[in-house]
Amino acid sequence: MILKGKTWKFGVNVDTDAIIPARYLNTSLPEELAKHCMEDADPTFPDKVSPGDIMVAEKNFGCGSSREHAPIAIKAAGVSCVIAPTFARIFYRNAINIGLPILECGEAVAGIQEGDVVEVNTDTGVITNVTTGASFQAAPFPEFMQKIMAVGGLMAYVKERTKKNG
Repeated sequence: MILKGKTWKFGVNVDTDAIIPARYLNTSLPEELAKHCMEDADPTFPDKVSPGDIMVAEKNFGCGSSREHAPIAIKAAGVSCVIAPTFARIFYRNAINIGLPILECGEAVAGIQEGDVVEVNTDTGVITNVTTGASFQAAPFPEFMQKIMAVGGLMAYVKERTKKNG
């Protein structure tokens, strides 16, 4: 899968409360969560982000609580991919489960500035900063994870497999 978009850059240890503040957890509707995505870190983010944009962050992105709302809010806001040197493990798994591609690549984070246009090949792990021409290599997703993301998440993947296997 090829993703391309403008980048939005965030710092180190962005926790799930910064991604989607707890005061909005009275809903699990993606469109409502999207309205408050990254609100405490950047109150204008929900109004600025466009479908396909890419989020770039420093290490330990998604730390904090294990709420699935965080990757749902990011995806529903229109972000197509998140790139960081490291992710909190539960956030990593939740992101894959809801079909949000996330790549670990510290070199890419160092080589991308906010506003750069970036292209990501989730099959190969190649991240290209279209603005500067620099390319970076993240570990590609295993085939089963690629399938999960291609159909939109773990639930869709299970439903598809159940239909095929009768």
